[in-house]
Amino acid sequence: MGGVNDTKTALVTGANKGIGLAIAHGLGSIGFTVAVGARDETNREKAVEELRGAGIDAFGVALDVTSEHSVAAAAKALERLDVLVNNAGISGQLDGGVQDPTTLDLDVVRTVLDTNVFGVVRVTNAMLPLLRRANSPRIVNMSSNMGSLELRTGPVLAAYAPSKSMLNSITVQYARALADTNVIVNAACPGYVATDFNGYAGTRTPEQGAAIAVKLATLPDDGPRGGFFDDAGVVPW
Repeated sequence: MGGVNDTKTALVTGANKGIGLAIAHGLGSIGFTVAVGARDETNREKAVEELRGAGIDAFGVALDVTSEHSVAAAAKALERLDVLVNNAGISGQLDGGVQDPTTLDLDVVRTVLDTNVFGVVRVTNAMLPLLRRANSPRIVNMSSNMGSLELRTGPVLAAYAPSKSMLNSITVQYARALADTNVIVNAACPGYVATDFNGYAGTRTPEQGAAIAVKLATLPDDGPRGGFFDDAGVVPW
């Protein structure tokens, strides 16, 4: 066949900055058309301009992962989809002991889960009909080793860390449900990346953090399913 119709499309949620933008850049630089999913129009268009300036075929998709309506509209806006990277995530409110388990604010937990877990489910399920039509569809869920019950890394954050444990668990459920299909689902840990998420305290660049997502997004058809990986390989969890 050949021609422009063979170009694969990747949707990256929360792609307007940080790791999400770096993932969009990484996938775009290896030939993907990149759909930049983001809530804020100004930030979204700025990211699209930046990607296009780097020679990447990119376009913006209005996407609020906490809104069923927004997610449904985003799915309608796409004509094809080969890769979905669920990158949108929040740390949640941090001050005043709201994420100390002994004084945990359950509203903070609900808010964090609504983006970090329920948002992933909303977007994934809306995009699955498109993904199923692709030849080698891939779903990458951006997690964190803070969600690892074994490693117990990072500060005590009793909303954020369990949201990533649950994301890992739901990734496995998707992998099991899609075991007999060509849709390959995995979770990725980008490592401690310097972004506005952590006040740029991280030790890794967004590009370094994005590498594992790009790798999982381009796995061969016999690649692993339902795993949790970082640059070094399997993350214990």
